[in-house]
Amino acid sequence: MKQLAKLLLWQILLQQSSVCLYSVPADASNPDSVVVSVLNISATLGSQAVLPCKSYRMVWTQDRLNDRQRVVHWDVYSKYYGDNKMERLCDMYSAGDQRVYSSYNRGRIFMPQNAFTDGNFSLVIKDVAESDEGTYSCNLHHHYCHLYETVKIQLDITKKAEDANEYWDGEKPVIVALEGSTVMLPCVNRNHIWTERHSEEEQQVVHWDRQPPGVPHDRADRLIDLYASGERRSYGPLFIRQKMNVTDTAFALGDFSLRISELESADEGTYSCHLHHHYCGLHERRIYQVSVTEPVRETKVVNLTTHNVAPAIDPNVVRGHNVINVIIPESRVHFFQQLGYILATLLLFIVFLIIVVLITRKRRQRGYEYNVKKHGEKDVNLKEFTVDTTDLTQYKSEDIRLDYKNNILKEKAEQARSFPAKNIDLDKDFRKEYCK
Repeated sequence: MKQLAKLLLWQILLQQSSVCLYSVPADASNPDSVVVSVLNISATLGSQAVLPCKSYRMVWTQDRLNDRQRVVHWDVYSKYYGDNKMERLCDMYSAGDQRVYSSYNRGRIFMPQNAFTDGNFSLVIKDVAESDEGTYSCNLHHHYCHLYETVKIQLDITKKAEDANEYWDGEKPVIVALEGSTVMLPCVNRNHIWTERHSEEEQQVVHWDRQPPGVPHDRADRLIDLYASGERRSYGPLFIRQKMNVTDTAFALGDFSLRISELESADEGTYSCHLHHHYCGLHERRIYQVSVTEPVRETKVVNLTTHNVAPAIDPNVVRGHNVINVIIPESRVHFFQQLGYILATLLLFIVFLIIVVLITRKRRQRGYEYNVKKHGEKDVNLKEFTVDTTDLTQYKSEDIRLDYKNNILKEKAEQARSFPAKNIDLDKDFRKEYCK
């Protein structure tokens, strides 16, 4: 049962050390790049714009030192001698033999020879003594990919076999070993970056994309592809390939900045710099919002004096900085803003005028109506007035016989009798007189 518990503890320790040892900024299995920066760049029309894109982790150097870019070394922090010092025990490069620094430890401590193939960098200590107590650290360095990982283990020595134990103190594993026994300090990392060696120049690529305004990222135009092997590909028309370029020493300096000459309004948009280092697990993306502005013309105002000869300079007077007044012309935005105010005022005036015209026309159509019944006045009843009229019907029915001297007078009398009686509207005449 005790041995089973030890095996389970060792398995947990190995898994924790394997997980904590290695971390990269982006998962190599994830094709999407990690956006590390977003910059807004504004440049004047006709000038040159530089979109900075630098990463020293992308610098490619040919390994002339027989792959000395991967190294592991063990250190110990001991308080046994009372000086609390850190001591280097041993180290090993991926293409070299391991080196033990102290003659006392030679043949007593070692690492597996196939450490960079198997991923097992554990340290074995034979015949442990009280002087071996301390905090041990396993340090993995990848100079090419700029990766640095550290695992710490506490080693305690006991003289009683029943006190031998292994546990986790919340920060690091603790191993209590029996004095005179052989102990192994675990340090395992089987990630491909520590166990394999690929052709780095074939796995490093940098490319630039451009998105015109309103175009999504997945439909961006490819501008340039750069490979660490020296291959370069440019896309688009000839004039675009001539005005947008990256230096030939990009992978040597880690500077992949894009230079755009003779900026135009059509060059505005979103630019992206993609850095892919499949060997080191680097996948980064930098975004640049480029805008082109009109050049500002500066007008200098010079104060002219009436004297033709300038006064002599007094050496005892301390002269300050020369001040030049610069008048900056109003921009187009200010002009359109003022024009908008004028148009809005004119529109309101036209609307008010239309309302007035419509009201006037409506009142004219209704006409001037007179209301006889006014507020505060008494109603007039025409029945109260008595009109004495003579009955003229009897005269119409009677035949008036007159003797006329001649036929002319007779005809006139007959014509006068033939005309109908005139109807007189007394109410209408009365209203006219009353309204006056």
